Amino acid sequence: MEKDYFVHESSYVDEPCKIGKGTKIWHFSHIMRDSEIGQNCNIGQNVVISPRVKLGNGVKIQNNVSVYTGVVCEDNVFLGPSCVFTNVINPRAFVERKDEYRQTLIKIGASIGANSTIVCGNMIGKYALIGAGAVVTKNVPDYCTVVGNPGRIVGYMCQCGEKIVFENNYAKCKHCNNEYIKDKNGIVKEKDK
Repeated sequence: MEKDYFVHESSYVDEPCKIGKGTKIWHFSHIMRDSEIGQNCNIGQNVVISPRVKLGNGVKIQNNVSVYTGVVCEDNVFLGPSCVFTNVINPRAFVERKDEYRQTLIKIGASIGANSTIVCGNMIGKYALIGAGAVVTKNVPDYCTVVGNPGRIVGYMCQCGEKIVFENNYAKCKHCNNEYIKDKNGIVKEKDK
């Protein structure tokens, strides 16, 4: 049966797994059994996708990223070069903790910057931006920009990837005209059209 996705000859794909139409898997990567990769994804060089990882459609993973069991990426997530995921909160080489893996959820459209670290058990909100080198130790709300170690919210990001600035709990993107509101709890939502 002819495949409707591309795998470079230097990469390994363990069966069974699911790989969507139009996905490209580049040099020296390893897709492990029982993983699910959506359509039109781009898996860069030297990437490992561990068992039971789920990637939505349009996910882009740059070089040197290991996506460990417990990670779920929704559609159109960007994982920058050499970003790091964990899946156990208290690892020891001599203690097996596979039954303690914690889920990490990266919601639709979020971007994870180069060399950032995402500690397991946290959620990155939709369209959030994690800056290069940041260390995420807690949940990140939708549309937030997080930088530093430990990561802290320093601003907000539009769906289109441009910075938005709130005045009186309202923001309008100067690039695409999307509008946002911030409720009394500081939660950002796209304004109803």
